[in-house]
Amino acid sequence: MTKDRIALVTGANKGIGYEIARQLGERGYHVLLGARKADAGKQAAAALQKGGASAEFVEIDVSDRASIEEAARTVAAKFDHLDALVNNAGIMEDKKNISEVPDDVFLRTLTTNTLGPLRVTQAFLPLLAKSSRACVVNMSSGLGQLSEMGDTYPAYSISKTALNAVARQFAAALRDKGIPVNSVCPGWVKTDMGGANATRTVQQGADTVTWLATEAPRELTGQFLRDRNVISW
Repeated sequence: MTKDRIALVTGANKGIGYEIARQLGERGYHVLLGARKADAGKQAAAALQKGGASAEFVEIDVSDRASIEEAARTVAAKFDHLDALVNNAGIMEDKKNISEVPDDVFLRTLTTNTLGPLRVTQAFLPLLAKSSRACVVNMSSGLGQLSEMGDTYPAYSISKTALNAVARQFAAALRDKGIPVNSVCPGWVKTDMGGANATRTVQQGADTVTWLATEAPRELTGQFLRDRNVISW
């Protein structure tokens, strides 16, 4: 199937991911809405379609290599390129400080938040390489900033620090191919993860990701951004 502009957003059935998908659809992208749960993913895709977007559900569990590889095969069978990959899916399970965080929580968090985006980018790189305007955007967090890091949410924070390193590695590796790779801190956003007391809307949280995928200078790569501005690591 031929589509002019195609974007894959993981974890897009709700929250910031859904809003990123909505904003990209509003800008004329055919959005591949990635989600673990088929029912939730299909409902979200249907809602985007009802709003006038071109969208479809793609089943993908970023914590499972086999699921990622199957999703890549499914997309490659239908589309000949991918213009934007947004690694948004993530988890936060922290309930203890660094002195007490259990191995299983740490490993699950790293597998989903760090290894997941790495594997997804690897799997979809052949399709990204076929686009003249491809980009990769990783949803990170200010909690992963080494310059500001405290002792809260240790597994989540460390997973996002590592994700920023993944972004830097891919940015360097793909620079010659003209594929920018960046990380984004959305701020404290009102979502299931951020909670009701968060200070920002999903629209504000999604804006920088959408901008990187659609309008940002192509030479902007290997950076950490919030509100369209580069911030410290």
